[in-house]
Amino acid sequence: MLATLDLDRLLLVVANDPWQKSPLRHVTPAADRLALTEALAEGIPGAEASGLEIDRGGPSYTVMTVEQIRHDASAAGLPAPELYLVVGADLVPELDTWERAGDLQRLVTLAVVSRPTPWRTHPPVPPGWRSLSVDGPQVDVSSSEVRAALARGEAIDDLVPAEVVRCIRRRTLYAVGR
Repeated sequence: MLATLDLDRLLLVVANDPWQKSPLRHVTPAADRLALTEALAEGIPGAEASGLEIDRGGPSYTVMTVEQIRHDASAAGLPAPELYLVVGADLVPELDTWERAGDLQRLVTLAVVSRPTPWRTHPPVPPGWRSLSVDGPQVDVSSSEVRAALARGEAIDDLVPAEVVRCIRRRTLYAVGR
């Protein structure tokens, strides 16, 4: 991803309270999700796990994180960074439901990562967003499927990186028995 987009940094930002999910289902505690993201980042050259949203507390709104990154650059005497928001193609239909979507639209360029789908086509990006497409790993598994497999006592070694499997086991997440 760093090379494809010619990025200086790749922040893997962990939501404190993923406000669109938390009212609908149980969400793994932020500290555990941060630990999993740190484990994942170990295997991605140039990636950094970020607890910016956890540190801020409250509901996690991407637009606030983008504004904080821009503010921090300005406070350090640096120019406003060019920011790419990397999202899976499956999230594209939801973009207009995000908090202050219009502001976010002005502040970032979307990097839409292809995801395997039964149809192999993806919905168009809503009007007004700057965007580009990025080929992603064609792994046809979701985090929900990984959690369900673990709850059934199935191995996930072929589904997620080894560092993440070790973190799940170490923290005894998702009723892992193996």
